Amino acid sequence: PLFDIQLVGKQKGHIQLDEMVWVECNKTIDEANDLDVLLIPAVQNHLLMQAVEDNAHFVPWLQKIHAKNVELGSLCIGAFVLASSGLLDGKKCSTHWSAAELFNQMFPKVELIPQYTITDYNGIYTSGGAFSFQNLILYLVEKYQGKEIAIWLAKMLVADMNKPSQLPFTIFNGVHHHDDAAILKAQKHIEEQFATIGNVGDIADQVLVPQRTFVRRFKKATHNTPIGYLQKVRIEATKKQLENSNKTVNEIMYDVGYSDIKSFRNLFKKHTGLSPQAYRKKFSIYMN
Repeated sequence: PLFDIQLVGKQKGHIQLDEMVWVECNKTIDEANDLDVLLIPAVQNHLLMQAVEDNAHFVPWLQKIHAKNVELGSLCIGAFVLASSGLLDGKKCSTHWSAAELFNQMFPKVELIPQYTITDYNGIYTSGGAFSFQNLILYLVEKYQGKEIAIWLAKMLVADMNKPSQLPFTIFNGVHHHDDAAILKAQKHIEEQFATIGNVGDIADQVLVPQRTFVRRFKKATHNTPIGYLQKVRIEATKKQLENSNKTVNEIMYDVGYSDIKSFRNLFKKHTGLSPQAYRKKFSIYMN
């Protein structure tokens, strides 16, 4: 075998992960003394804060084994448990893009890079959403067993060895869980009138807040500047038109409020990792 895989838990035997998934743990944390790499699986998405609390008893053990040169990694939103150990503080990491807002709130000392599929920081690994675990597994196989074995495994799994960005898959919904009524009103204005907004002053005027104060409050509430938020809303509108219409890229560009094709293409690639044409080819309902 490529690896001796062990399932480690608080106790041996059948452990229920959720309503449909059970695993057989063959070692307790007190018995797992011969580990090289420990991977933390994803936890329940709808109960992330509770999952961190429920797994708090693992934190001292994670800190202890890492101090003894055991490498650690997390799969998808398992990054929440890994981050709770403090071992990610000051380091780059990834997790599922949809959990980025909550992750940033809970772990402000960690530099979250949600567009990354995997990260490696001196023996601490993280992976992005869902099937990104394949990229991390292949990365570890290549690291420990060599590229030839990794290529063979990738072929057997029909998996891509490249480390693609999560950017093309993200959906921007904005942060609305805050109590600043003026900023909520501004967000609604941006989301409904994004094609006709000219500048930050136009948005601030809508909510009767001085521009400098508005920018500060907007960033505090949404973790975006007003212009950054407007760009993300426009790019999301562009993506939907590329997916669901046969309009040309130029037509869509004008529809969402841009007029400079070069700037528009650069901005779109910055936010999605793809050109508009490549995004359409990947996601359009009209493309084969």
